[in-house]
Amino acid sequence: MSDHIDEKKKYELDQEDFEAVMKKYDRESNVRIWTGKPAILVKALLIGFSLFCIWVTLFSTFLEEIRLTSFMGIIVLMGFLYYPAEKNNHRENHIPWYDVIAMILGTGAFLYYTFNAEQIIQQGTRFEPYQIIIAVVGIAALLEVTRRSVGWPILIVALFFIIYALCYGLTNPSFAGRLRYLVRNLFYDKTGILSTPINVCSKYIVVFIIFGAFLERTGISELFINIANCIAGRFAGGPAKVAVISSALCGMVSGSSVGNTVTTGSVTIPMMKETGYKSEFAGAVEAAASTGGQIMPPIMGAAAFLMSDIIGVPYSDILVRAIFPAALYFTGIFIAVHLEAKKYGLSGIPAENLPKFTKLLKKIYLLSPLILLVIWVSNNMMTMQRAAALSIVVAMLAGIVDGILSGSYREAYLSLKNKGDGGALFETFLGNKDETANCFTLKKFLEALEAGGKGTITVGAACGVAGVISGTITMTGLANEMINAIVAVAGDKLFIALFLTMLCCIILGMGVPTTATYCIMAATCAPILTRMGVPILAAHFFVFYFGIVADITPPVALAAYAGSAIARSNPMRTAFNATKMAIAAFLIPYVFCFSPEMLLIDTTALNVVVIYATSLVGIVGIASALEGYLLTNMGFIDRILLIAGGILMVFPGTLTDALGLGLIAAGVVLQLAKKKTAPGAAG
Repeated sequence: MSDHIDEKKKYELDQEDFEAVMKKYDRESNVRIWTGKPAILVKALLIGFSLFCIWVTLFSTFLEEIRLTSFMGIIVLMGFLYYPAEKNNHRENHIPWYDVIAMILGTGAFLYYTFNAEQIIQQGTRFEPYQIIIAVVGIAALLEVTRRSVGWPILIVALFFIIYALCYGLTNPSFAGRLRYLVRNLFYDKTGILSTPINVCSKYIVVFIIFGAFLERTGISELFINIANCIAGRFAGGPAKVAVISSALCGMVSGSSVGNTVTTGSVTIPMMKETGYKSEFAGAVEAAASTGGQIMPPIMGAAAFLMSDIIGVPYSDILVRAIFPAALYFTGIFIAVHLEAKKYGLSGIPAENLPKFTKLLKKIYLLSPLILLVIWVSNNMMTMQRAAALSIVVAMLAGIVDGILSGSYREAYLSLKNKGDGGALFETFLGNKDETANCFTLKKFLEALEAGGKGTITVGAACGVAGVISGTITMTGLANEMINAIVAVAGDKLFIALFLTMLCCIILGMGVPTTATYCIMAATCAPILTRMGVPILAAHFFVFYFGIVADITPPVALAAYAGSAIARSNPMRTAFNATKMAIAAFLIPYVFCFSPEMLLIDTTALNVVVIYATSLVGIVGIASALEGYLLTNMGFIDRILLIAGGILMVFPGTLTDALGLGLIAAGVVLQLAKKKTAPGAAG
């Protein structure tokens, strides 16, 4: 392990603190405590589930109904087995009798469909009462697993639409008739649970979740952090800049705002505080950057693949069009941390504690899984799921090569041999001893499969409920009513429609995983914008962005609260700081819709250069105004000039650009004048 990694250990959280934060703010971390043989059994089931998902994705020729219902049956089984009813359940090797019954009934409901799929398909709309009861049990079990693994927000949304359908939305005069129609369509038809979200999840997303788990265990996350240190660590406020870069790189793979905040934040937040950043600012930087990782190409938290499937646009198009907006987002955060550092005279990380670029260059092969994945998918050389599966193999090979070239295998073997371990070679391969911590071993291989299986439970359950939501909206015609209502309120004013849609996205996206959030937004909110004449790609990018920033938007800003727990800061202040730093994410989506050229839609190279140059100047103006510092501390007038000018420049147009540039220039002149009269100011 490098000297840099040894040095940074002093900043890391204790493991107990790390787990406490994850359990408080991340539902996925609130799991049953299994030890001994039961733990081995649960791990074996999760590993088997991952292998089953990979096999089905690559080789299955089953009917789609068989593939999806078997997938959902295992999700329900593992959900009840892994997640307790209450998150503070700390009893070891305990599962209550009622959970056992719910697990059996819920799993049995989906497997009933699996083993009777052909008969059920041939039935058409004729269903026996017992089949409706089975469907009710299956839906109820899925909702409960989602509550346990994801949380209440998405469940409340689903229950609202179900109640709306039963009490008002469906036209059948009898309640029994409405219930029968709703349940039949949600459970047995492809417009409900078995619709696009779960189809894409079982086909694509699950393989990418497993792929991400392998990347974490082959050293790529550590490489990302070291690259970030090498690029920005030495400059003013280095640790915060490292947090921005490393979180952007790690977050695009993880797909979890909270998980990424805690994982990278456990190192970067203490380092930021040590340098001199305020606690609220340090937690906010990590939360904003970690959340933004999900808009970072090429992976985008797997949502890019979902968007590609839903709107029928090649993945390579999504990837290319996402680059510049993501660059603007992170530029805004980077500028904020730089100005904060200059404002308070904060230094960087000492050069002797930074990794050497030449050493990192020797580990460039660790990036091969990501590079090959993008090449294979972008050039349509193979399907997305096959490319991800092969990338998993490449990741394992990269981990093995790293162990050989770095000498970690040899060091582990010699250490075990010197301790008198007769099976030193075998133990090195297994990886059960502390000496093998830096090697890719059989243990890490199994841990990656286990983590992939666990991550799939949460996303699979959320996507299933997203299907319930979108199916209910479709059946009741509520989608049309929502669209008509917003269009009626907005009239011909696109801005009003965008603002109302933004509010819907933020509310519906609070506390919901990225992929499920996007599924809900695509079904409920994107059609509103397309009705107003916004290009479909711009509409989907708009709802995707605002669904993500819900993780840092008060009052349910889970990523910001996780960052505040590590920073030991005020949660709400941290959330507001994160929102302020991520201001670009609240402005750029509007630009998508007013000027689709930002997404390279119907434009020329010159237009793109002009849009991004002016937007960049605008982001600098806004970030500095919100920070209250550019060349020196700002007053009220400076801030107004820069923020007004920045907003005008972010929104494309010759007139707005000219006015904006004039206002920003006036603000800079005021700053220069103030700096001359206050020569002692930091700058």
